[in-house]
Amino acid sequence: MIENSLVAAVEGAVRRAVADEVMPRYQQLAAHEVVEKSGPYDLVTVADRGAEEHLTASLTRLLPGSVVVGEEAVHADPTAYGAIRGAAPVWIVDPVDGTRQFVHGEPGFCTLVALAVDGRVQASWTYAPALAEMAVAVRGRGATLNGVPLRSGSPAPGSALRVATSHPDYTTEDQKKALRALETEGVLPRPCGSAGLEYLAVARGELEAVAFSWELAWDHAAGLLLVEEAGGTDRTRTGERYRIAGGNTLPFTAARDEPTAERVRALLAAEG
Repeated sequence: MIENSLVAAVEGAVRRAVADEVMPRYQQLAAHEVVEKSGPYDLVTVADRGAEEHLTASLTRLLPGSVVVGEEAVHADPTAYGAIRGAAPVWIVDPVDGTRQFVHGEPGFCTLVALAVDGRVQASWTYAPALAEMAVAVRGRGATLNGVPLRSGSPAPGSALRVATSHPDYTTEDQKKALRALETEGVLPRPCGSAGLEYLAVARGELEAVAFSWELAWDHAAGLLLVEEAGGTDRTRTGERYRIAGGNTLPFTAARDEPTAERVRALLAAEG
């Protein structure tokens, strides 16, 4: 059971970390403060690193005995990802999701935090500071955006499905083939931006589904709970629910409702 006091305290910690480490650098980054990781589309900035360090300190203070799995720490030490499978409560952190947008001075980025216990996400926070949006989800207690309940609803009968998909730069040939199955009548696929904000768009009913070809938990844990608590669901190509510990059959989808998730899943499964 996640106490309301902890939910509020984490929201405060996320806001402080972003205010201290991210927003002072928004549209103010110098060239030397941006570094490529695996390639020109995989970037890290001083804001990513500073925010993750800030959150690591504050979140473990809020929940003694917990551990943090953060994108930048795992980049430095890939074995750190294994804590997701451990017995301790784990905070899953993406300090700046949508780093490319952040680097370009665009507002489409967010900070993602999820709390998982025994391999299951129990609460999540999605904070888009440049958009002044804070989405919070608690398992079994719903989802809110700036304090207002979120409901994903269902697509209008006969309407085309808007689906955000993995950017082609991040997909293998087999994954591209599966995602191309969405290029069919009644579906309107497009490359995704910040994964966290695409999940928020599904949760608020502005996007019918997402289809992603990678499974790193910091990009998905927060958003998947947000979608679920807003009334949606997720499925891998073979019909299972996404597992934060990994081993998912990719690509997978999250959608506004069960029929939409099954329709997208079936299309993805038809290829490959």
